[in-house]
Amino acid sequence: MLYKSARIRERLLQSGNFKNGAFQNLSLTPMKLEEVSYFKLLKDSFRRPDTIRPSAPLPSVQRNLKTVHSTKPVVTWFGHSSYLIQINDINILVDPVFSGSAAPMSFMVKAFPGANVYSAADMPPIDMLIITHNHYDHLDKKTIAQLRPITKEVYTALGVGRDLQGCGMGQRHITELDWWDTVEVAEEITLTATPARHFSGRGIKRGGSLWASFVLQLFGYTIYIGGDSGYDTHFKAIGEEFGPFDLAILECGQYNDSWPFIHMKPEETVQAAIDLDAKVLLPVHWAKFALANHPWDEPAIRVVKSAAEKGMATTTPLIGEPVIIGESYPQQHWWMDISNGHG
Repeated sequence: MLYKSARIRERLLQSGNFKNGAFQNLSLTPMKLEEVSYFKLLKDSFRRPDTIRPSAPLPSVQRNLKTVHSTKPVVTWFGHSSYLIQINDINILVDPVFSGSAAPMSFMVKAFPGANVYSAADMPPIDMLIITHNHYDHLDKKTIAQLRPITKEVYTALGVGRDLQGCGMGQRHITELDWWDTVEVAEEITLTATPARHFSGRGIKRGGSLWASFVLQLFGYTIYIGGDSGYDTHFKAIGEEFGPFDLAILECGQYNDSWPFIHMKPEETVQAAIDLDAKVLLPVHWAKFALANHPWDEPAIRVVKSAAEKGMATTTPLIGEPVIIGESYPQQHWWMDISNGHG
């Protein structure tokens, strides 16, 4: 592995999470169940049901994000795991993927019709760009290259800086964090990298960089940025250290019975929010790309049902619809209006 920064390479080698030439999870995390063959996974990838994609364009809300002024955090979701957090004229963008694809080739893993209505050109000046890990559906090099002129600083997991530099981001503007590292971004803004149960890699080799969740504390509010993660005990540990959270943004889609350890099922997403001691759950990682074979709207249906059963408050905005912490939590079950939808 080649690193432009000797300092970063040294930090990587010294990390307690880097063992046997790769980053490791806190718990043993097989990529798939032992009894599931790679041949079965390959066969399933060629036998995808029609329900993995919506039968009509997704609805959205079109807003001018450059004119948002609020003393409360305003969260705008762009589908999948991309969202913008704005407060006190500070703009924080997480895992933006605006190129229309979440794969190494643009014709692969295409965005759903209606899900790619926002672009890099719609973004305000970005004070903090947060990249949770280097998978194609979270680190989109085309989007990052387009955002580079308006981005002040980038914060990411240890080792991901190599990929960001490949997008033209200067090393001096990139801060790489190991789990439990905290950086004071500005007065009343701190960011802490916290564990996740996942993996990294943009090719055959895995584990060359770290994957992370993040705790964002700003102006008296605490937000959990989940990234990708299977369910595990780290949610409870993070909740005990940093909770309660005003909002937990957690993945609820792209799961499969064959790989139960690296992505959560919707019911586990709800339990993770409870473990974190979150006041409200915003479920993401759905409604833009089909990376698994479940019906496109099943994550929302299941997470809302489980949250109601367990008394966990949720918000389910349309793409582009604002969530204002402490003020406005959209709860329309908009996916049920898509013709021939699973709901």
